[in-house]
Amino acid sequence: MASGWHGPLARENWSRVEYTWGLWNSPEAEVRGFGDGVAGLDVVELGCGTAFDSAWLARAGARPVGVDISREQLATARAMQLEFGLEFPLLLADAEQLPLPDDSFDLAVSEYGASLWCDPYRWIPEAARVLRPGGRLVFLRRTPLIGLCTEGGGKVEAALRRPQFGLRQVDLDYGNAVEFHLPHGDMIRLLRSCGFVIENLVEVQAPERPERDFGDVPAAWAHQWPSEEIWMARLGSND
Repeated sequence: MASGWHGPLARENWSRVEYTWGLWNSPEAEVRGFGDGVAGLDVVELGCGTAFDSAWLARAGARPVGVDISREQLATARAMQLEFGLEFPLLLADAEQLPLPDDSFDLAVSEYGASLWCDPYRWIPEAARVLRPGGRLVFLRRTPLIGLCTEGGGKVEAALRRPQFGLRQVDLDYGNAVEFHLPHGDMIRLLRSCGFVIENLVEVQAPERPERDFGDVPAAWAHQWPSEEIWMARLGSND
């Protein structure tokens, strides 16, 4: 499920009973990003878009707060809340500068939100700040390999198009859009510097027969090489 979808896709994803991750709808039952469940947890979704992830979390017994910088996305989210009879806070804010108190959440989640569009050197320290000791950070992003195999945000190719050393962001051809593609070593060091212990990293493989293709990421490519990855980390000591 990608957070940036409006209209019919927002409604389709709000209607989902099972939680699935990313473009290829990887089932939570297999990924286990949320471990033993979310019931009773205070959760912040960073870059919530139309907030269908938060909707699922609320139905599962969590207390979510959806954060997004787009008024249009949040307007769609509020329309979905009215349509589906589900209410939780939606906050217009930048995930790189959260207007939220320290130590206030048990879980921080991002799926194609802050995890892709915000500078990881800003949003990950903010996630650490608002999490309670022992709190978890779970996020899905595009893999660094996507950044290496594209030019200007074009279609992913089976060839390296840029060096990995020094990779941090990819400037897209349209507008002033930027995607962040921090390599694994840099991401590990960043998470550890913020006090996180890394619990798992799931590299997602697209199914041979996906529900739909995606323009810049062909399913055939994503079946051979990971286009998405899910990081799971816990705030605690690295000793």
